[in-house]
Amino acid sequence: METQEKKKKSLHKILFNPYRMVIVNEDTFEEQIQLRISRIGIFLLSIFILATLTAGIFALIAYTPMKEYIPGYDSNELRKKATQNIFVTDSLIEIYNQNLQYLNAVRSVFAEDIDYQDPETSDLGLNENEQNNNEPVSIVPEDSLLRAFVAQQEKFNPNISSELELNDLLLPPALGPISQGFNTEENHFAVDIVLKQNTPIKSIADGTVIFSEWTAQTGFVIIIEHSFGVLSVYKHNASLTKSQGESVLAGEVIASAGNTGELSTGFHLHFELWIEGYPMNPENFFNFTQP
Repeated sequence: METQEKKKKSLHKILFNPYRMVIVNEDTFEEQIQLRISRIGIFLLSIFILATLTAGIFALIAYTPMKEYIPGYDSNELRKKATQNIFVTDSLIEIYNQNLQYLNAVRSVFAEDIDYQDPETSDLGLNENEQNNNEPVSIVPEDSLLRAFVAQQEKFNPNISSELELNDLLLPPALGPISQGFNTEENHFAVDIVLKQNTPIKSIADGTVIFSEWTAQTGFVIIIEHSFGVLSVYKHNASLTKSQGESVLAGEVIASAGNTGELSTGFHLHFELWIEGYPMNPENFFNFTQP
């Protein structure tokens, strides 16, 4: 017991025994500074100085431009550019996906290779509450397209009536009897309008010509892109008056009726109407037999 007490006293003496540190002028031997400190005091002072230096270095790196000079640390400008590049990349991917979807829709128009669904029986994206409603649902894509055109007309003309007729929004490309109607079972996604030779063919709405060329099977073909994902296709023409890339107005003459192409059976217009890559029955939009 006495030995342990001696050890404790000895340790206490080592840690807390005061020492005097004197700074003396070498020439005059005059005392300049005199400090009284113990070993435990030196230890605590060292910890305080180390903590202060650590906090100072951290603040210098975190809150000053000094951090940009540390190898491997990106500058603020570089990080801003990286963030901007991320947003630009996302935008480019979105544009790419939209263009890809659009090209697939145009490819379907040419190949007529689609998985057709009757618009009146297909799921039009209604939620479960609407689908489970006991009241009959009669919404079809034609109605949605009409509403979109009405909204577009009202946007630029506040005096226009919201009860516009369909033919006030879409103009028929030509008038004449139908020799062959829209028939999905026969993969005839169009109507054939019997016309006299060189009858003017008109654009159904404002748009941009995206194809205007000769094809072996369907003769002179012109395709126009309209708003709301609508494409109109005109085949077997005798000649074309518009080139690819040109803008056209509703009712503007774009071609003349003919009997061109290997699949043609007489002077007529093979007219197709596509919405978001799906063919629609043009007779739901137009009355081709109007006088």
